[in-house]
Amino acid sequence: MARDRLRIIPLGGLGEIGRNMMAVEYGNEIVVIDAGVLFPDENMPGVDFIIPDITYLVENKEKVKAVLITHGHEDHTGALPYVLPELGAPLYASRLTHGLIAVKLREHGHLKTSRLNVVEPHQPFKVGGFRVEFFRVCHSIPDAMGIALTTPLGTIIHTGDFKIDHTPVDGQPTDFLKLAELASRGVLLLCSDSTYAEVEGYTLSERVVGEALDHFIAQAEGRVMVATFASLISRMQQVIDAAVKYGRKVAVVGRSMSNNLNMAINMGYLDVPPDTIVSLNEATRLPRNQVVILATGSQGEPTSALVRIANGEHQDVEIEQGDLVVISASPIPGNETVVSKTIDNLYRRGAKVLYSRIGLVHVHGHGSREELKLMLNLVRPKFFVPVHGEHRHLVTHAALAQEVGVPPENTFVLDDGDVLELTEEEGRVVGQVPAEYMYVDGQRVWAKGGQVLDERTKLSRDGVVVVSAVLDRETGEALKSPKVASSGFVGRGETQELFEKVSEMVQTLLDQRGKRALELDKVKAEVNSAVSDLLYKETRRRPTVLTLLDRV
Repeated sequence: MARDRLRIIPLGGLGEIGRNMMAVEYGNEIVVIDAGVLFPDENMPGVDFIIPDITYLVENKEKVKAVLITHGHEDHTGALPYVLPELGAPLYASRLTHGLIAVKLREHGHLKTSRLNVVEPHQPFKVGGFRVEFFRVCHSIPDAMGIALTTPLGTIIHTGDFKIDHTPVDGQPTDFLKLAELASRGVLLLCSDSTYAEVEGYTLSERVVGEALDHFIAQAEGRVMVATFASLISRMQQVIDAAVKYGRKVAVVGRSMSNNLNMAINMGYLDVPPDTIVSLNEATRLPRNQVVILATGSQGEPTSALVRIANGEHQDVEIEQGDLVVISASPIPGNETVVSKTIDNLYRRGAKVLYSRIGLVHVHGHGSREELKLMLNLVRPKFFVPVHGEHRHLVTHAALAQEVGVPPENTFVLDDGDVLELTEEEGRVVGQVPAEYMYVDGQRVWAKGGQVLDERTKLSRDGVVVVSAVLDRETGEALKSPKVASSGFVGRGETQELFEKVSEMVQTLLDQRGKRALELDKVKAEVNSAVSDLLYKETRRRPTVLTLLDRV
């Protein structure tokens, strides 16, 4: 019977770094784990970020009983302003994660209509027929959680993002005792973070970064700017500690960074002595060797504080000779080019820049191979699904699972949208649900199959040519020679002779049509086609052609 089968449906995060989302379905009930964003690459002009396709969840809205969030990073929470209003389900998260989500939903105007619940570790609760229990894991943000989801068929453990850190900054190590207890009762399925499945050994402790930041801030002769993720609360604390130690004040640039810092202070997740945080206006009046600036933009986001500062476009902060800029993050795959460009621009303005390739200013929040093996050996699951990673990471993690004893037939490397159906004895992929990219641009969301991105890409590659003419309302005769203008097509010095040819051709076409030129839609299509053919013949390029005809 269908009720005897458990369905695991990843809607994002498999085959990519980001957009994490998974649905767990049993009978007529669904719980969702995480709802994150994926950052765009250079081939997605104008796209702010990408979110999961929740078509399947919306179609089964009455089944969705809860959204469970593992931790507060954007790749696990960033889609919530677009997901929660559609689903209307209650959300459960740890205290800090709840605070970060509340800030995000408030910015989008959805806080009052969302049902947010704070969950403490080791406090099980029921969601429909599911029993849910959060347990602590180490990551690069406080209050990161794994989730134990007990179903009628058995227990699923979802690790969230994790690493094994024996000296965590927040003093909260991964809860091995809870994992051992769960394992002793039997684990049906483990879904485990795969991001660093290719990396040998163990991941360094977050404390190493704190020591490095302390050293760099102590040695800096001028102003220090540290760029990191707005949700990296532990990193903020390390920067603040070093600033206080060396008599510096801290200013914050970037709305999301400022909002999260204030929230974390109010909730007690940041220990900040009085008068440590100052406004940017106050910071500009202090000696430069008494200031540290916390900024967003570690991923080269075009509108972020650091990128605007690097480009000389920020209204309050300007780089000066002797400034030290620390980029305390590693580029997300796909962002390497824009991050490198930001670093180059900072150097051009006279800053010294430290980043992960040349200084120990960031360590990863994900377990390397030995930590992944430890998790597998501790949990001893019957079935295994690697999650959170590009396809090669998933394949590598699956091979690790088989090395430590999970049978190959019980190991599943899935793609987004796959429907994995489990019984107590076996598992198999039985179908697919929609899992396309959904692009977010300001307030707009559109699907991958739409024309918008293709048109933008074409415009960015080939430019646009605009042809305009004014026609006599009675005769259809062109009252003046058609005008031709372009943007992003050819340089101005190359256009005069070419555009004269285009104007003459359009004039001839209109003259031939006579009164039929007043059938504007038909004539526009003819002009577009003729101009496009002429331009291709002359330049071997096909810009977008727009024809504007008016009658007077």
